[in-house]
Amino acid sequence: MKTININIKRIGIVAALSAFTLTGCSEYLDQEPQDTVTEAVYFETAEQFEFAANNCYTAMGFDYGDDSSDLSGNIGDTYGAGETVTPTSDDIWDDNYTRLRYPNQLIEKAVDYPGEQSEIAASVATAYFFRAWHHTILLKRFGGVPIVTRSLDVVSEELYAPRNSRYEVLAQIFSDLDVAIADLPSQNGLSASDKGKITLEAAKSFKAKMLLYAATWDKYVGTATDGDGTSVGAGSTKPADYPSVDAMLQEAKALALEVMNSGAYQLWDHREELGNRNLYYLFNLEDGGSNPAGLSKADNNEYIIQTTYDFTLRQIRQNLTHAKGLTPNRKLMDMFLCEDGLPVQHSAVFEGYQEMTSEYQNRDYRLTSLTRTPLVQYWGWGSNVDGGGAQYEAGFENSGIDYDYRYVPNLIDPGAGRNIGYSGVKFTTEYKLRETREESYNYPYLRYAEVLLTYAEATVELGGGTISDADLDMSINKLRERANVAPLSNALIAPFSDLNMLGEIRRERAIELFGENHRFDDLKRWGIAEEELGHAITLNYVDGTEYETAEDPKNPGSLIYKPSGFSYGTTSSEYAVSTYSGIATTKPGSLILDIAGNRNFSLNNYVDPIPSDQIRLNPELLQNPGW
Repeated sequence: MKTININIKRIGIVAALSAFTLTGCSEYLDQEPQDTVTEAVYFETAEQFEFAANNCYTAMGFDYGDDSSDLSGNIGDTYGAGETVTPTSDDIWDDNYTRLRYPNQLIEKAVDYPGEQSEIAASVATAYFFRAWHHTILLKRFGGVPIVTRSLDVVSEELYAPRNSRYEVLAQIFSDLDVAIADLPSQNGLSASDKGKITLEAAKSFKAKMLLYAATWDKYVGTATDGDGTSVGAGSTKPADYPSVDAMLQEAKALALEVMNSGAYQLWDHREELGNRNLYYLFNLEDGGSNPAGLSKADNNEYIIQTTYDFTLRQIRQNLTHAKGLTPNRKLMDMFLCEDGLPVQHSAVFEGYQEMTSEYQNRDYRLTSLTRTPLVQYWGWGSNVDGGGAQYEAGFENSGIDYDYRYVPNLIDPGAGRNIGYSGVKFTTEYKLRETREESYNYPYLRYAEVLLTYAEATVELGGGTISDADLDMSINKLRERANVAPLSNALIAPFSDLNMLGEIRRERAIELFGENHRFDDLKRWGIAEEELGHAITLNYVDGTEYETAEDPKNPGSLIYKPSGFSYGTTSSEYAVSTYSGIATTKPGSLILDIAGNRNFSLNNYVDPIPSDQIRLNPELLQNPGW
């Protein structure tokens, strides 16, 4: 039984706070405890099936802090440097096999439902979606894994079976999502109390995402990480009807377009009220007091699959705001565009790096929304948690605290852990009463912006690197518009030999989805992770800039930059950047946070090792190549 760590004891469906919605949540909290109800009694009514489906959502949490140090610059990020140790256990393996029991049990019980199948169709479809969801998490982590499509007991053969190939797992995922799509309700028809549940459009969006993932992995990585399936790895066995790369790309594009045409979701765009910090407030939106425009979660129609939190009923309870935020390094700072739609090395409006604030001028709102500009005052920066007066109405001078709210970069001590170099603010709140692990904004697993990116990437892949201006306008140019960036067009990049459409669409993914746990998957499925993650991590330019002589305004007489704390390179070989020439080449003079010699991500790291305890319990689980 312990072979894949599946909990085979009788699992009662516990009356717990649903992770999918907090509108009308009292109806769930008020139910009698379900852990005392037997399975036979529990699965008798449509309402009981619905509650069982709701229980699947509790596996979703706040998936924070797992993005690549290729972009984030987090000094403790060992994954981006290349893990080398096989663990004895792995929570991703344990948790997802345990959680597969819930949807599998519901699917099995549906066969014996005494009423009309239509009464429980949406609940069963939800179970199929979550079965695909958990297999997806396992696939991305380990490659091929044992497929589990029933609730298991101690004698189940799956507990001692070999791994299925990644292609067999993907085929199962696609099949389950097709069943979900057939019976899930549309977002457009949901009642207010059901908002946040998995919908038809959510399942289509997720399948489009996975089709793009599978197609590009096949195209750029192929079978390189599979092993032979006899002595090592899960092998490369493909089901007879496994789709081709082009077929997967075509379906991904078609599904994304269906969601785009459905009208079910729309981009968050409140620039009129929130200006160049519009996107910042999307990622810490609470139901009261969290933004100066008074917008609430009800105003957000961009999140498609999300974990929902509430300040009273379900707080995140992680140290997000007071810990180091997801922070860009030199590479990502230069990937953000300028207002004229061009990268920094080609833009006529880029102000350079001479002053501390120069590189923030005339830039993409995604940069100014999600990072702090030096010497600008910010709420939530300092001790305002004890301050008096309304957060956004009092003004800094009336906050009741003798404190300087200006942001000043830390270029003195790389061991400080927080605020090193640039300062990211995605998923960090300014709401003064909710800074001490009391955050309650929602977490997006998939939002409408990604659907637009999926459409654009599938289109350019199908076009052999080309895409029409019309397809750009209906997809990523909508993202650029709200970022106050000129639209991407074929004519815009034609004069520049280092720019191409595939590279620019990949750039859009990097800057739009920064900090949302997409970057590692993207670099791996494009087959460039070992190259992209092998470069030095660098931060601010110091040599020849204001930082060399600038005093810290909060500590007069002290310099912002301390040479003994950080060094900067003097040769161009220390500053290699990317496989894509369209990303600005970092010049000598930027601070080095982690040298290239410490970056050892390899092809082996494309899939993680199977935990050694699982192989000991089931020798049929062959280890991944290179581990």
